[in-house]
Amino acid sequence: MAGLKDARSINLMDIFFQQIINGLVLGSMYALVALGYTMVYGIINLINFAHGEVLMVGALTSWTVVSFMAGSGLPGWVLMLVSLVCAIVVCCVLNFTIEKVAYRPLRNAPRLAPLITAMGMSLLLQTLAMIVWKPNPKPYPILLPSEPINLGGAVISVVQIVILVTTVVILLSLLWLVNRTKLGRAMRATAENPRVAALMGVRPDMVISATFVIGAALAAVAGVMWAANYGTVQHSMGFLPGLKAFTAAVLGGIGNLTGAMVGGLLLGLIEAIGAGYLGDLTGGVLGSHYADIFAFVALILVLTLRPSGLLGERVADRA
Repeated sequence: MAGLKDARSINLMDIFFQQIINGLVLGSMYALVALGYTMVYGIINLINFAHGEVLMVGALTSWTVVSFMAGSGLPGWVLMLVSLVCAIVVCCVLNFTIEKVAYRPLRNAPRLAPLITAMGMSLLLQTLAMIVWKPNPKPYPILLPSEPINLGGAVISVVQIVILVTTVVILLSLLWLVNRTKLGRAMRATAENPRVAALMGVRPDMVISATFVIGAALAAVAGVMWAANYGTVQHSMGFLPGLKAFTAAVLGGIGNLTGAMVGGLLLGLIEAIGAGYLGDLTGGVLGSHYADIFAFVALILVLTLRPSGLLGERVADRA
């Protein structure tokens, strides 16, 4: 009997460790998208609700490139790298165009106008993607070794390791860019007061466009990683990750880069652990597909107890 209890205890620990890994991977992808949300909001106080669709375009662009080069005989990691570069280029051009055509003319309009425009752009991109790539889900090829790596009683794939490492490198690079470079200083000056920044030689329009481009690159990386991890792409795949990433940005503190990262990871962990134990907690009434409950309950609790987010909102008070 004691041996049975020990075995069950070990099994529960293995499941918990596995859910931690899954949560960190999922949270890393949320964090990449949340960083794009929080950068744009920190500078122009705009929630770009079309950001999730940029992720979708990146994933579908990668799928197109990989499918086109499938017979080239190149290694899988080369195909992924080439498709990632193409996805970043397409997403950067797309987000640059969205900012210039849809958001810039409304920069001094009432806040509701750009918000509605962002929602409309989201629906427009979904519709165009459905026309270009058709509505049916498409399998994303396995490009990296699929043999799982054992970590005690849990497993992790090469794709998941790449996602975790890539997210850490991107966050450190982004913090260095914002805090240590000329462009980063221009971003902070534009966020503080674009008119005064312009008098100091900063070009606010260029800085805002650069912010949208950087956010698009992050969404493209997240889209390719999402497709590689889950093995499927379709025109509506960006909606839920975009919504969750926005939730993560608010959870950590909108406008706060570190907060977006922490919020994304925390949201991923809550969702993964909730999915692993939701059935047991509810006696089988709710399955793992109800895991979103935990994420949004956590958001409600945080906003009730700390409205500025876990690490605090960082939005400049403009003169």
